[in-house]
Amino acid sequence: MVSISFNINLTFLEIYLVSCWKAKFLLYCFSMSMGFLIEETAPVVWRGLMVMSAVEKLLRQVDWGQLDYLVIDMPPGTGDVQLSVSQNIPIAGAVIISTPQDIALLDARKGAEMFRKVHVPVLGLVQNMSVFQCPKCKHETHIFGADGVRDLAKSLGLDILGDIPLHVNIRETCDSGQPVVISQPQSDAAKAYLRIAMEIVRRLPVPPA
Repeated sequence: MVSISFNINLTFLEIYLVSCWKAKFLLYCFSMSMGFLIEETAPVVWRGLMVMSAVEKLLRQVDWGQLDYLVIDMPPGTGDVQLSVSQNIPIAGAVIISTPQDIALLDARKGAEMFRKVHVPVLGLVQNMSVFQCPKCKHETHIFGADGVRDLAKSLGLDILGDIPLHVNIRETCDSGQPVVISQPQSDAAKAYLRIAMEIVRRLPVPPA
């Protein structure tokens, strides 16, 4: 497995040689963030028109090239970012990600209902930090609750796309810039992400050749 990183016109590019299903292929992953344009510790305290303008520039003035999928990571809730994105570009589908506790589920429900109102298909829900397994005794504990997201999905008439465990490897590999799906592709955590990705792709239109 090989990883090369470099900057291209404010767009971060990761090139991975990935081993999967006994085959090797190159995975190109471009990313863009306001965090690349400001000091690391500087906050972005924008609202309204400033947020809409920034979203417009990130979507339309970045040279994305030919993409199979464009994934937009948005904050929870129903704020300016969600509305700006849904009004600026056609969206094939939204995925709602939430931890199982009640306070998080309130935002998840609002997000799902908002996307429905602006006619964006909700592909399903993902339950994050679903279970913690003790690395010593292997006992499993549902720290944030067991089935909160599943119950919400049922009440909304939506599917559960999968569960992501609360695991130290996920945190450590993300902090090091080598996601668990790349650095530990055979781990249970990586397989959880892969299953979710496959469920999402299965529900999306086939990208043009």
